[in-house]
Amino acid sequence: MKPMEHVIEIKELKKSFGENDVLKGIGLNVSRGENVVIMGRSGEGKSVTIKCIAGLLTPDSGSLKVMGDEVKELAEDGLKKMRRKLGFVFQGAALYDSMTVRENLAFPLKKVLKMKDREEIERTCREVLEAVGLNDTLEKLPSELSGGMRKRVGLARTLIVKPEIILYDEPTTGLDSITSKEISNLILEMRKKYKTTSVIITHDLSCAQITGDRILILKDGVFAAEGTYEELENSSDEFVRSFFK
Repeated sequence: MKPMEHVIEIKELKKSFGENDVLKGIGLNVSRGENVVIMGRSGEGKSVTIKCIAGLLTPDSGSLKVMGDEVKELAEDGLKKMRRKLGFVFQGAALYDSMTVRENLAFPLKKVLKMKDREEIERTCREVLEAVGLNDTLEKLPSELSGGMRKRVGLARTLIVKPEIILYDEPTTGLDSITSKEISNLILEMRKKYKTTSVIITHDLSCAQITGDRILILKDGVFAAEGTYEELENSSDEFVRSFFK
């Protein structure tokens, strides 16, 4: 049987901000096609972890490889190339308020993929909007969309450049429970359709249960527990169980 390919490999990763030691030697391997959820209380370093993966923060020590490349050793060109394979779905969807949905989607096509053919840009925008179930919103501004719709457009804009890895930062924050489940199920649908690998940061138990093949819990700068939702929910460790109440 062919061994699983690790698209993210983290060993003994440390990151401090002044006197504050946030990550104290974490380790994590993420296999191609896997959805890994990271949970932890506020300030435990969840967002720091995915910012290090994306090369937005530089670790103090340890190893972090994405697609086999040591991120801290990449020059600017190498970082740009790596980031084309990475999608980042921000907490607030991070859409440009003054641009229509079409313009928001076309922006990375022109900027990142250097597309110039108008018809190809239009077709690609419509395809990805259809994938997230919003094909009638092309002319709308972000302010005209609900919170859940903005999250979908944010996901569409990430998917439009066909990333191999998607980093989700609290994808269901601020949504009601029904919309939250819709977004969580959409994350699964998009993995199936676009063959993505995902690292998902969330406080939302429903999102963790729906999306996560594996869940890790950060505590005091290290991963204190790892397993499926059911395994962690029934853990003998009281701290771990406290997340699932």
